[in-house]
Amino acid sequence: MKNLKKQRRIQVIAIAAVALIVATALIGYALQDGINYFRSPSQVAEEPPEASEVFRIGGLVAEGSLQRGQGETVRFAVTDGGATVQVAYTGVLPDLFEENQGMVGTGSYVNGVFEATEILAKHDETYMPKEVMDALKEQGVYQEPET
Repeated sequence: MKNLKKQRRIQVIAIAAVALIVATALIGYALQDGINYFRSPSQVAEEPPEASEVFRIGGLVAEGSLQRGQGETVRFAVTDGGATVQVAYTGVLPDLFEENQGMVGTGSYVNGVFEATEILAKHDETYMPKEVMDALKEQGVYQEPET
């Protein structure tokens, strides 16, 4: 009788372990395309990723690097102070996008250029949407942020 209980426990533990491994593998497979690693320009310059790898890059848009080409293609450089990476993006840029401002882009590094498929403009903690600022000014509650 003791042997039977011991054997059942071992079977239950083995089945639970197999189920856990299978569940982890399925979750990893499902998230494979949705996970984008973040890299700084210095990390990209040190160890360039493969052209097939999709990742995120972030930093400041280098001053004087913004070039608007024919059509919707925009070229600029992103820097973190240590290295600079050239970026090409085809599409409409966010309203907050400008030189010396933070940005995060998603895309691939191909032939020394980061080809972005998405660009997000970052702002600092003092940012407030224009509509909210106008509403607060009308109420007489708005105070200019200290710089």
